[in-house]
Amino acid sequence: MVAFLITVYYFAIIVWVVSYIGFSFTEAWGKDPTTFFVNYLGLTESGTQLGGIQMNLVIPFLIVWILAAIILYSGIKKGIELACKICLPILLVMVVVLVIRGVTLPGAADGLDYMFKPNWGALTDSSVWVAAYGQIFFSLSIAFAIMISYSSYLPKKTDVVNSAFITATANHGFEVFAGIGVFSILGYMAMQQGVAVEEVAGAGVGLAFMTFPTAISTLPTLNAFFGVCFFGALFTAGLTSLISIIQAVVTGIMDKFNMSHKKAVTMVMVPAFIVSILFITGAGLTILDIVDAFVNNIGVAGCGLLEVLLIGWFFSPEKLRQAANEYSNFSVGKWWTYCLKIVTVIVLGVMLVLNIKTYITEGYGGYAQLDVTLYGWGAVLIMVLGSIIFTSMKGKDGYRDLSQIAEKEVK
Repeated sequence: MVAFLITVYYFAIIVWVVSYIGFSFTEAWGKDPTTFFVNYLGLTESGTQLGGIQMNLVIPFLIVWILAAIILYSGIKKGIELACKICLPILLVMVVVLVIRGVTLPGAADGLDYMFKPNWGALTDSSVWVAAYGQIFFSLSIAFAIMISYSSYLPKKTDVVNSAFITATANHGFEVFAGIGVFSILGYMAMQQGVAVEEVAGAGVGLAFMTFPTAISTLPTLNAFFGVCFFGALFTAGLTSLISIIQAVVTGIMDKFNMSHKKAVTMVMVPAFIVSILFITGAGLTILDIVDAFVNNIGVAGCGLLEVLLIGWFFSPEKLRQAANEYSNFSVGKWWTYCLKIVTVIVLGVMLVLNIKTYITEGYGGYAQLDVTLYGWGAVLIMVLGSIIFTSMKGKDGYRDLSQIAEKEVK
């Protein structure tokens, strides 16, 4: 359910990216990218004021959906694996171009200093740890079905320890590498405006669609080329992430109901398509921001906490560790078990409690309480009720869950 909700709003971001690839050729955002972005989305004043479907978003919306459908209907090897083999090298090339251009700009050193200079005092701020955990969970696709779904396709004797190490290390390394390009260009932008880097360094949607277009426009040469590289990199990264999230839902449906891959894709894509239309209305950005915050900070964190509690304290993580080490080139020590049972439980528990407390007492993002209740807490309610409903439904062979199947096998 978490992966499904992420799917329906993730489309909207890729739709914006597709449009901005086109905008890059002419720098259509002009001298005020913020106003341009607001007008482009037809942004309304609240999440309850939908403002109708924004017709300028319909074509890129359909393009993204058609691409995703073609890839998913083609299956794991001919679809998702092939798409990744094509997209990831393109992503790497585009990011390398951005990094090389970024570090050669005047003022780049200021941006890199802002990125890498440590602020040790921030380590005492609990929100920093909460943000770091949230980032890593989303970045590594932990606790919302993706890793579990894809691991189910691996051979039994897979070297999972080495695979996990390579996956995490490559992910973090690439993020830092891409960050060098981004912050180098922000340093140049800050120098051009005569302000500190922190004054131009936005976050999230603001960084991608407001701050960076401004930076692109200030580049001395080849502005359109670097604009296409930046948004092209976002598109390839976003598309591969999107299909992996959808496939996680598809795999769950296939396993639960013993359904064919194409039929399961249809069962997921049709409702996702209908719900995602909400995000190309005038209230799309507001709804997206609220749903994203609650799904990640409560949904993903809550799922993660439940997983580590159940696995760490009600199953045998030591047996899992030994099983993982059996076919691995190097072994995971007992520290892994302690991290799973104690460290991660504490951090996720604190993270979840703080997030819930903040959302209850302070709301979120300065949005109207009705919007937060409707889209934020509403998303949480959908996740919980959906989980209960799907768990209670009979799956393949007429059983509701694996415990009943296991009981039959024992008898």
